[in-house]
Amino acid sequence: MKLVGFGNFVFALSVLLGCPVSVSAEPGAYVGDATCYACHADTKAPYAKTIHARVLTPEAGRSEKMKLGCEACHGPGRAHVEAGGGKGTGMLAFRADDPENIAVENANCLSCHSGGARTHWKGSAHDSGDLACTGCHVVMENRSLRGQLREENEIETCTGCHLMQRAKTKRDAHMPVREGRLQCSSCHNTHGSVSESLLTHTSVNENCYSCHAEKRGPFLWEHAPVNENCLNCHTAHGSTRQKMLRLEPPRLCQQCHVESLHPTEARQPSNKFVIGGACNSCHSAIHGSNHPSGFAFTR
Repeated sequence: MKLVGFGNFVFALSVLLGCPVSVSAEPGAYVGDATCYACHADTKAPYAKTIHARVLTPEAGRSEKMKLGCEACHGPGRAHVEAGGGKGTGMLAFRADDPENIAVENANCLSCHSGGARTHWKGSAHDSGDLACTGCHVVMENRSLRGQLREENEIETCTGCHLMQRAKTKRDAHMPVREGRLQCSSCHNTHGSVSESLLTHTSVNENCYSCHAEKRGPFLWEHAPVNENCLNCHTAHGSTRQKMLRLEPPRLCQQCHVESLHPTEARQPSNKFVIGGACNSCHSAIHGSNHPSGFAFTR
């Protein structure tokens, strides 16, 4: 691991352990934004339009660290200036070609952006995968309307890595993310969750019920696979079949109903029970029924 300054290392370690401490630099270690812009003048104009440029100032900063401007994120700049710039001066660069410092850089971001949606960041899938905050966010310029995202919107940012999910949203039956009615964070908390797949709710079904409340029940006649997991029958991001089904009926139903009151062979022209190719031609209340005679989900 490269040297990034003992103060930055101790601070990162304290944040990761859940007990942040105050680490102060030596007197005169901070040089101020004007000194930074003397060399990095090309970054001033795009950065000035960002939210960080408005809050990381001596006037607007809500903490001593936030009042430091550029050095609130990059660390004390005196050694960097005296060395004439370059690497190895203890400053955080937040560059993709500097992966050794991801833990320190992420801890620096979390020193301000902790709690809330980031409560479960430590140990989450993205944290465990050594994903840097700057892998998804860009601080120095506005590329998105919200969230300082690396791409124009959430979909483009997330699917830069999640290529399979991107492909599924292009299918005929899909989550309405292409139309802008949903986005990745409608179902997932990318910064960490107590649920599988970084879901925003405690289970797959609870996630689905947040939109499809009519499927929640309770019903007089419950359909067991529905209560267990919506993904028993549906795919989450998109499908080539109607209603995002995993398989076409009757084969979907025959995964469980291999022997029943009806013939179980695949679709045959002579089989009157699968006319139209679907068990739910008759069993229409397949998610559950409240009808006294709905034990077979026919009404």
